[in-house]
Amino acid sequence: MWFDSLSDIVRVLAVGAAAYLALVVLLRVSGKRTLAKLNAFDWVVSVAFGSTLATILLNSSVSLSEGVVALLTLAALQYLVATATTHVPGSRSIVTAEPTLLLRNGAIIDSAVRRQRLTVEEVLQTVRSSSIGDVSHVAAVVLETDGSLSVIPSSQAGDWSTLAGVDGVDLPR
Repeated sequence: MWFDSLSDIVRVLAVGAAAYLALVVLLRVSGKRTLAKLNAFDWVVSVAFGSTLATILLNSSVSLSEGVVALLTLAALQYLVATATTHVPGSRSIVTAEPTLLLRNGAIIDSAVRRQRLTVEEVLQTVRSSSIGDVSHVAAVVLETDGSLSVIPSSQAGDWSTLAGVDGVDLPR
């Protein structure tokens, strides 16, 4: 239980170092999106990378080459989905959530806050974190596709063009 064999320890060290190197190379090649703030799809891919790396390290029945092929497969699928979401109309909505307007012109949109399973306090905390002391000075708070909250001060709202495509925003055409 505490120690099986030296060969098992050496295998974990050797395969672990090689698999780690392969994963680092794959993450660099697959681009910044893989390491950016995570939406649901990116999170699943990251968990799958970690699970695959753990399996390569600890399961002696999985060879290094099989593990690297598994990592390559995950990276390739992530690349294909990322490419599809930028080039195929409508495909982004399948993989990522729509951003949602939670506050407009200083007024909380209660139905949107509830639908997104947030609290008014969380929205107000985000406003405070933006160094805005008066909610009436906020044009919009948006729950982004990666789960972060963006605050747009009234002084910076302009024509609201950055809110195109945000659920709850109707822009003049």
